[in-house]
Amino acid sequence: MSPRAKTTHPPTPTEAPTVTPPTATAPAGSAHLALRRPRLPQWAPWLVAAVAASTSAILALLLGWSVVGWAIVAVLLYAVVLPSWSRVVENARAAKDRLVTTLVWAAFAVALVPLVALVWKVLAEGAPVVSAEFLTFSMRNVIGPGGGIYHAILGTLLITLAATVISVPIGLMSAIYLVEYGNSSRAARTITFLVDVMTGIPSIVAGLFAYALFVLFFGEGVRMGFGGAVALSLLMIPIVVRSCEEMLKLVPHDLREAAYALGVPKWRTITKVVLPTSLAGIITGVTLAIARVIGETAPLLIIAGSTDSVNTNLFAERMMTLPVFIYYSYTQPGVPAEYGQERAWGAALVLIVIVMALNLLARAVGRYFAPKSGR
Repeated sequence: MSPRAKTTHPPTPTEAPTVTPPTATAPAGSAHLALRRPRLPQWAPWLVAAVAASTSAILALLLGWSVVGWAIVAVLLYAVVLPSWSRVVENARAAKDRLVTTLVWAAFAVALVPLVALVWKVLAEGAPVVSAEFLTFSMRNVIGPGGGIYHAILGTLLITLAATVISVPIGLMSAIYLVEYGNSSRAARTITFLVDVMTGIPSIVAGLFAYALFVLFFGEGVRMGFGGAVALSLLMIPIVVRSCEEMLKLVPHDLREAAYALGVPKWRTITKVVLPTSLAGIITGVTLAIARVIGETAPLLIIAGSTDSVNTNLFAERMMTLPVFIYYSYTQPGVPAEYGQERAWGAALVLIVIVMALNLLARAVGRYFAPKSGR
């Protein structure tokens, strides 16, 4: 071995250098940042609501306020106390959130007041009148008590059904053209503009138009149920177009492109892919349109007229409907007057029940035809 060669030995554990990580020295006065901020307990809103209601009730008793004044003061106290408490315990953002939440619920309650009052009034006045006789008899040769609204119910259903048969194909086809074929063309923009204009047409103008149209064919003084259906269809078509257009726009383009990639024609893609996917929303939109026109009175007064007898022919003679029956029963109640006004309230209750039944039916049908989601 060369004398210049040296033997190297691996370092022993004691010889390994020790590396001390640098310690971050926190500046003086710095506080530890918590990952979770304090929150108000879950019962805090209920406690504040109880205190606000009790304080407002005491003030109402002392100062003689009404229920409206008590409710307003209670809401104001709640809107001040809860956000202030939240700002102290939580932070400014949480306080703003609670304030806006309070305002939203207050606005919802205010909007709910007239609805509840209306339903309560109609139930209180109309429920005692509704009976089997009231629903199965007409007003033919009835003077004073007795009679019913069978002829008006039948006329309302027939005219509304005819208006739906006219409006739904036209509205749905127009929406399909605007979404699938229009592509922002001049014709599509024109149709959209006309639909927007028709949305704001007063109902009595639609009745006058239908009357003027039928006068050209049948002469002065024409009255028939089909004329009322035409007038109502003018009010339904723009609603159907708009609702169906929005539902068709919600269908993902990936579904259309997948069908096109498989060589499926466009018309078949629309009928087999687009329409089934959006069918639930389309049914809901059509139901909203029906509910919009089923209570119209002015156009039916002009073109459908009124009668005390049952008429099932849409193309001959006058036809009574529930809105017109309510109008005449309240404005021309007869002798004694209380019987006519009672019938008006009863017919109003039946009309509300029909509209509610249509909405429930539409929800059930829409849920049945809605696309099934699965993994």
